[in-house]
Amino acid sequence: MAEDEIILSELPDDELVLQMHDDLYDGLRPEIEEAVTLLLDRGWSPYRVLTEALVSGMTIVGNDFRDGILFVPEVLLAANAMKGGMAILKPLLVETGAPRMGKMVIGTVKGDIHDIGKNLVAMMMEGAGFEVVDLGINNAVEKYLDALARERPDILGMSALLTTTMPYMKVVIDTMKAEGIRDDYIVLVGGAPLNEDFGRAIGADAYCRDAAVAVETARAFVARKHNQIAPSP
Repeated sequence: MAEDEIILSELPDDELVLQMHDDLYDGLRPEIEEAVTLLLDRGWSPYRVLTEALVSGMTIVGNDFRDGILFVPEVLLAANAMKGGMAILKPLLVETGAPRMGKMVIGTVKGDIHDIGKNLVAMMMEGAGFEVVDLGINNAVEKYLDALARERPDILGMSALLTTTMPYMKVVIDTMKAEGIRDDYIVLVGGAPLNEDFGRAIGADAYCRDAAVAVETARAFVARKHNQIAPSP
């Protein structure tokens, strides 16, 4: 054993959490899974492990991705490590009825089979504490509407990587308006050919240039939505 090798089980809780932040940053899935199990064994609630260890660690990853310090391959590794921890926590969170940041339905639009950016947003959103329902690629308007009715999310996310498919986002939003449900959801759009002007023109709530911005934007909109529906004191 190398002298500087870290034995996770020997670390006190505060140091273990900091080590988890480092391990998430480095994309070390087995270490994250071990550390999550250790904290649970030490009496931490699943929600505390999620927020203090995983979400806070992925926030560091997201900030450095936004600032150009980390790049897509590194963030995908971090997100995969996060998913390892979440696989342990998810059933426990359901059992305990722990609060969630919010819920998102996301998918690439009809005619578009690109999904790397969409997958990254989905994983980063999960890393931020959101429940995510991923519809995959090539989604017609009917599939989006069915998912909205079934899942009742806070957010609908649509992705496109082709200039030929990005106008389909407007088809979805216009159909939501026609069905009288547009105002029930926060609509976020993203993808390489998009920009803020396009997002505004099609009636989306916001354009998100990357996964880190998507997380920040989602948090802000959900917080605003919850404040609007909160009862007056």
